[in-house]
Amino acid sequence: MHATLELVFARLANALADLVAPNAHFTLNLWGEQTQFVRFNHAKVRQTGVVRDAHLTLTLMQDDRTSNREISCTGDWDIDWPALQTALAELTQELPQLPVDPHLVVPSGESHSRDVHLGDLLEPTAVADHVLKPVADLDFAGIYAAGDLVRAYADSAGQRHWFATQSFDLDYSLFTADGQAVKATLAGSHWDDRAYSHQLDTCRSQLERLSQPQKTIPRGQYRTYLAPAAVADLVNMLSWGGISEASLQQGGSCLNLLQRQERLLSPNFTLRENFRPGLVPRFNGWGDIAPLELPLITAGQLTNTLVSRRSAKEYGKIANGASQDEELRSPELMPGTLAPSQILATLDTGLYVSNLHYLNWSDRPTGRVTGMTRYACFWVENGELVAPIENLRFDETLYNYFGDTLVDLTTTVEFVPVISTYDYRSIGGSWVPGILVDDFTYTL
Repeated sequence: MHATLELVFARLANALADLVAPNAHFTLNLWGEQTQFVRFNHAKVRQTGVVRDAHLTLTLMQDDRTSNREISCTGDWDIDWPALQTALAELTQELPQLPVDPHLVVPSGESHSRDVHLGDLLEPTAVADHVLKPVADLDFAGIYAAGDLVRAYADSAGQRHWFATQSFDLDYSLFTADGQAVKATLAGSHWDDRAYSHQLDTCRSQLERLSQPQKTIPRGQYRTYLAPAAVADLVNMLSWGGISEASLQQGGSCLNLLQRQERLLSPNFTLRENFRPGLVPRFNGWGDIAPLELPLITAGQLTNTLVSRRSAKEYGKIANGASQDEELRSPELMPGTLAPSQILATLDTGLYVSNLHYLNWSDRPTGRVTGMTRYACFWVENGELVAPIENLRFDETLYNYFGDTLVDLTTTVEFVPVISTYDYRSIGGSWVPGILVDDFTYTL
């Protein structure tokens, strides 16, 4: 897919550069995919097919005004070029009617990049055997998505970027007879039967425990182990009014207290952006290239924020390749010293939380997050799983679970992918360990 699309995209960008008015600027962004989707239920294939889709976003800037259009991209010059010309004509007529943007960022620079990552994915005809044979005796449901993902950028300054990767994710659940579920996700660029088998062993063990009667846990504070899937959700909350320079400047960030040194995070907490795995492009919507690694919080101290070119212009800062939304794109939370084999023994008595959902800020300026436990969460006594628990609501501040009450992080990290398929298959994910915390607050 991406070879033909790459040629057409380059031709479209060059043609636009010749057509746009001398005093105007443009950016052209592309996303595309060719994805095989397979849906499973009761350990059988229920639906399968391939989606091939691509879209272009043309942004035109002139006289400090800007607007954009999104159009489908077929990869056929004779179809895409007329559609792009129509979009350009509409934007040219529209711009004079729009207000001036005092912080408008126009294309600049001369950077070029081409980054292609090949994977080792299952052959489409082999997916059912590899996924279902190991779970033939279980009530298994899930979705497998795999294939090519493409992102590209071009602008009137002459910058050109191309990123293509091959990846998969298998998002699945195993159910007990009464509807309790264990949830897991396997993802990456290389399918590994052994990794899948190892993950299923853990899921089977938890599934057996789920068949026991649930234990009601009174609200209160409990020593808690949060598995990587839960930690990824907590880390990603930093993308929502957290690590963004604009949010900090506007005073609404959950990290304002950390920036002012009024609250601290644990010296065991180190977070960075790491683009080395090659699952997401380093360039952003302006063609800026982020560093391969960018330390954000080092040993509990705020080292860098995510600064877009727009924030740099507005607040007099230096941009570091952040996206317009200044969100985490490839976060990595560094591991600790807790061996996976010692998780339950070190937890001793408390809660083992596999997953969270419905997260939201309950008080963002103080870093307080609320949400619910979900899927295969257990009460632990004396280092042994005793019983599954009913879903609990938590309300806790990151200055506790990433700060004062953080006991340790596991020695291993897991890749937790973004599995959203709204509009298109999402890209990337988080590299995170599990964490052990004291006195995690449950309110309901």
